[in-house]
Formats: sequence, structure tokens, C-alpha cells
Amino acid sequence: MKIDLTDTTSSKINGALIEARRASGTATVGMVLTLVIVTDEGSAYDALKAAEDASREHPSRILAVVKRPGRSPRARAEARLDAEVRVGSDSGTGETVVLRLHGELANHPQSVVLPLLLPDAPVVVWWPENAPEVPSQDPLGSLAARRITDAVTAADPVKQLDARARSYAPGDTDLAWTRITPWRSMLAAALDQRPLKVEHAVVEGESYNPSTELLALWLAERLDVTVDRVVSEGPGITAVRLKTAEGDVKLDRPDGALATLTMPQQPDRMVALKRRETSELIAEELRRLDPDDIYAAAVRYGVDALHQDGSRHEVVDAPSDVAQDAGASDAAEAAVPAPAKKAPAKKATASPSRTKK
Repeated sequence: MKIDLTDTTSSKINGALIEARRASGTATVGMVLTLVIVTDEGSAYDALKAAEDASREHPSRILAVVKRPGRSPRARAEARLDAEVRVGSDSGTGETVVLRLHGELANHPQSVVLPLLLPDAPVVVWWPENAPEVPSQDPLGSLAARRITDAVTAADPVKQLDARARSYAPGDTDLAWTRITPWRSMLAAALDQRPLKVEHAVVEGESYNPSTELLALWLAERLDVTVDRVVSEGPGITAVRLKTAEGDVKLDRPDGALATLTMPQQPDRMVALKRRETSELIAEELRRLDPDDIYAAAVRYGVDALHQDGSRHEVVDAPSDVAQDAGASDAAEAAVPAPAKKAPAKKATASPSRTKK
């Protein structure tokens, strides 16, 4: 069931929700959280579809905040709220409200969202694009137990990771981190099955791919080894090699769907490692509402390691033209912060807060 409201208020929207539930025979019982999506018109459809698909696992009230401040001085001065209420089959297993904030009201979204939150239910805020510099200090982010961003949508995804590290607060997470969950699970299971001392690691992936950077940082932080970052054509992350005295543990995924796991003294195995849809990523993040300490340690490792001991850790900047001058025509390599590694010749040291290819 759909109800369109023009020039309305939060009170009228709540009334429309009650009316729609009665008409469709749907109750709020079983809704576990409120998911607030802060987006624009261009991204609203895809974000809502992903959230509604995720609501089949996590029944929730979805509030999509679409800001339309206007371009002319007159349009910016006028404040108006339009809403679209969806309940029942039109909204997954929960209920959806699309809020379009016009004019000056776009600068005060919390005043509209606060009366629409489910009572005594946690709040999660998701920015599909254009996340604030400090999500925890955003007016909507301050209402949330969890705040979800996506570095891959930024103009410079790797630099965006640096911003996430510096602004981190408990409850923050990023979909670039969620995308590497299968990789982390597979590598951890491989080392659990056959405990080996990892001496060195290599992570291959697309240039300026934040998930590749986070995977390299996670390995460097957890294993306390040097991790080389190798640029490949993708898609996404293509391979991880853990070098040990007995041989390499390698997870190779050249096509973005099926991977080959190679371990010393064992036959190769094919494993499913498909790149996941946004709805699956959101569903995973909604399974936990506590702070993700492992993400915090990984995303902050590149910055914190340098500040703790600048003599033992370094970030190496290896642009593609420098790598080609050094004789690497197909891939550029960069070292992720790790103990005691000397910078190779012809590679310049980058700022402590980012790793570039």
C-alpha cells in the first residue's frame, strides 16, 4: 500500500503509517530497528531496493531522507516536507517512508526523522554516497548506534579511508570493510586448519580499491608482517599470498566469482568467493549493533603505526609511472605499514595517512 503526502508533517506521516497498517493488516510487531538512509534522488532507488531486500532478514522501518535544498534563493528559503509511505508488499517485510526535504528544512533532517523512529529500537544510519566528514557528529549520525558509509563512492576512495580512520567513533563501519568478510574468513580458516608462521604477505587488487587496502591493513595489523600491495586489473581483489617457510598460502580469484585456495602439501581447492550485492552487505552489517573493534584496528593501523613508532613503520608511495621506470610494466607495488621494512629505491615516502599506487 502506498500513500503520498504533500506539504506534510511528521505527525501526519505517523498517522498515515497507522492507517496503512490497519488497511493492510500489518503490525509493527517484529520490527527490530530503524534504518535511516541519507541519499539524493539519483541514488534513492538503488539504496531503497537494497534496504528493502535486506529487510527480509531484518524487518525494519526504513526512512529515506532525500535532501532537496533548491538552487534559487527563494527555493532555499521555503521549507516543505513531502513523503511517500509504503507498507506491506510495497516495502519488503517492514515499512518504508521516503522523506523529501525541500528548502531550509534540508538543513535540519533530524527534526523530521526523530518523531518517526521506532520506540525502544536501535537506529542505523547509512550514507550510500556523500558521507559526512565525521559521521558520529552528523545530526542524524548522532542518533544512531551504527553508522554505515561506503568509501568506494568517494572521488578518492583511499583518501576516504584515511578520513574514516581519523574520524572513527565506536559504531562506525564502511561497506569496503564488509566486502572483505569472505576473504578474511577464508584466510583465517586456512591458517586455523594448518597453523603456519607467515613471514610476508602480498595483496593484489584494483588500483584505488578501498577493500584491497583494508585487507592489506588487516593482514599487516593481525599478522605483524610486511604486506605488499600489488595493483591488478581486477575485478576488485584478485589474490592474496601468505608466504611461509613451508610454502605459500594463496587465495586467487581472477574472475570475481570463483577462487582457488592453494596450501602447502595439500591439493588445490575451488571455493565460492562471489562479489556480493549491496543488499547482502547491508544485511550483514545489520546483524551486529555493537562496535566493530577489528574494523577500527584495521582502518586506523596505517595512521596509528606511524604515530606510535615512526622509525619502524612506513607507508610507501609507488605511482604507476615510477613503477614503470623501475621495470614493472603491468603492476605497481606499495608496502602497507609493517615492521622494519626499508623503502625500495626510486619509491617516495607518502604522507603517514594514506597508501597510494
